[in-house]
Amino acid sequence: MDDLQSEKEQIDEMKAWWAENGRYVIAGVVIAVGLLIGFNQYKSSKLEAQIEASELFESLAEHVDQGDFDDAQSVADELANNYANTAYAAQSKLAMARLYMDKNRDQDAADALRDLLAMRGNGELKHIGRLRLARILLYQDKAQDVIDLLTDQDNAAFTGLYAEMRGDAYAALGQAAEAGDAYRIAMADTSQSVNRALVQMKLLDLPEVIAVVEPASDAAVEPSVELSAEPVSEPEMGSASEDEAGETE
Repeated sequence: MDDLQSEKEQIDEMKAWWAENGRYVIAGVVIAVGLLIGFNQYKSSKLEAQIEASELFESLAEHVDQGDFDDAQSVADELANNYANTAYAAQSKLAMARLYMDKNRDQDAADALRDLLAMRGNGELKHIGRLRLARILLYQDKAQDVIDLLTDQDNAAFTGLYAEMRGDAYAALGQAAEAGDAYRIAMADTSQSVNRALVQMKLLDLPEVIAVVEPASDAAVEPSVELSAEPVSEPEMGSASEDEAGETE
């Protein structure tokens, strides 16, 4: 009888707890199910967006290879406007920069690459874009801009390539010592990304730096002594010795 009473009490307690908290439990279950469904829909939507962006980029690549500027620009704009958060939008900037250069529109190419650098994420693509932008700037005779662009860029995978490009910029500015330092950093890169033989040729082509040594002070030079670039002739030295010998006798 006591056991039956105990079970009845437990059931009554459960009913009372459910009456008080049941709606919260149901609400929690509904929210959890809703979140799960929403997350799955988000994943599905994101996957669909990636697939659509991939197909658009393939179309863009074909237009670029064929030199179809108008069609390529249209697809690139759609990627930028509707799929800005995908890697394909970033890659489209690289593709359009190439097409611009093929059309001799180097400033448009530079602008496209700057747009890439301003995007969020896509770190690896940004390093590629930064190098291509540096080449365009060097082509535009903007060597100092190249140095400003590449200064403090210390990604390990691009150290040698960045150093080589800085060396080219310093060489264009006539700063042979700085160019040599940059080329030596590039030479130290043992990865396959740097053409070390080409960098060595660039290093050897640099003009030699001649150190000019100036006198420490005016007092170090005797005012009564005139320096002449003409050599002293041996006959004069010999006759002077004979005169001294005659006077001794």
